[in-house]
Amino acid sequence: MYRKLEHAWSAFSVAIDLRDFGCRWAVELYRAVWTVDSLVGDIADLSRWSQFTEPDGKFKETLTNDVQGLLSLYEASHLRVRDEKILEEALTFTTNHLEFMLPSLTNSLKVQVTEALRYPIHKATPRVGSRSYISIYKGIDAHNDLLLRFAKLNFNVLQKQHQRELSELTRWWKDLDFANKYPYARDRLVECYFWILEVYFEPKYSRARKMLTKVIKINSVIDETFDAYATLDELVPFTDAIQRWEITAIDSLPPYMRPVYQALLDLYSEMEEILAKECKSDRIYYAKYEMKKLVGSFLREAQWLNAGYTPNCEEYMKNALVSAGYMMTATTSLVGVEEFISRGTFEWLMNEPLIVRASSAINRITCDMTGHEVEQQRAHIPSIIECYMKEYGASKEETYIEFQKEIMNAWKDINNTLIFRPTEVPMLVLKRVLNCARVMDTLYQEGDGYTNSKGNVKNVINLLLVESINV
Repeated sequence: MYRKLEHAWSAFSVAIDLRDFGCRWAVELYRAVWTVDSLVGDIADLSRWSQFTEPDGKFKETLTNDVQGLLSLYEASHLRVRDEKILEEALTFTTNHLEFMLPSLTNSLKVQVTEALRYPIHKATPRVGSRSYISIYKGIDAHNDLLLRFAKLNFNVLQKQHQRELSELTRWWKDLDFANKYPYARDRLVECYFWILEVYFEPKYSRARKMLTKVIKINSVIDETFDAYATLDELVPFTDAIQRWEITAIDSLPPYMRPVYQALLDLYSEMEEILAKECKSDRIYYAKYEMKKLVGSFLREAQWLNAGYTPNCEEYMKNALVSAGYMMTATTSLVGVEEFISRGTFEWLMNEPLIVRASSAINRITCDMTGHEVEQQRAHIPSIIECYMKEYGASKEETYIEFQKEIMNAWKDINNTLIFRPTEVPMLVLKRVLNCARVMDTLYQEGDGYTNSKGNVKNVINLLLVESINV
């Protein structure tokens, strides 16, 4: 049996490697070029590319004869960084040809290509990607039945753990009774947990997942209190209470604000007590710092709204990168992990490194593009869309095009850090930030999937948290 499983795993690994090869190959290629000769700013200069391109730099049309090869090149193109031309050309070339070929492909290839065009490996969230690939692998003629069975069992076992966690979180949320105390806030615990699940799904991160979900849920109530309910006169003392972070500050708050303030302090005290047993309670300092910074950014937006002020794009984005919540999420996601995380790593995150700013930009711009029209129907600060249109006199269509480019550039900045990563920062930290960016595409591909969890998001949640795979 052991030999059968070993052989099956080897076969499955080959199948995965074929799909993943393009991405890993691109990373290694970047490292080889940029580290050996820092003056080489464009990997199109490499002679190794000449076998794929014409003298004018365009890709050879003969490449279209190999669909799997074309698919690997397509996947690799999503690893491009700024000022890099060859993979930019590769993305256009492969996308156009794969879309053109799609109707004539066999069923198995058609499914693979359709999935890749919708969710490239590099941008797909891990759990969604795993569930999709199990279905794809089943349709591949050369698949291994034994390993497919074990992959399904593994998915189902892990799903059971996630269901237990969600059940525990549901009891916690019901005990707080925030759905009744704060009826204006979105009651989206399942969607919140799904989001966190895609930041890290592995069994060893169970504690971290539950901690982060609780923080995000309480923060969502605070966010919507600032966004849609409280007056500025109420928000100023609340922000001051958050900055003080002491229970005596609760007396300065309106009665309706007190439960959420109490719950926030209780949660962080509980986390600190748990971590103190492992000599990791210092992590709470960094989590509090980011929460204070986040609430401060909420207040700034409330002040803009109260004054009827439209900031310029630079001013808006400087604050929005914080108010998007991903800086707080990136730091807090590490609080409950069992691995050693140095103070230097937390301080690196506090300094808002490129990858965190880029992930936050993807979050904020995506949210603004999908939700600004609904938000502007009520009292709400201008989104980046309104700010840009006012500052540059651009049309809505021109503005959308501009910020779609900004999202692509943010992905290139994420890639830059992943490929040339700081030696002192563990990859597990970078993966949390990467996965935060990835989940936006899943949640917002068909509009605001967090607020309106219908259509694709509802289907994905059902696949991951409700429906087991038939074995």
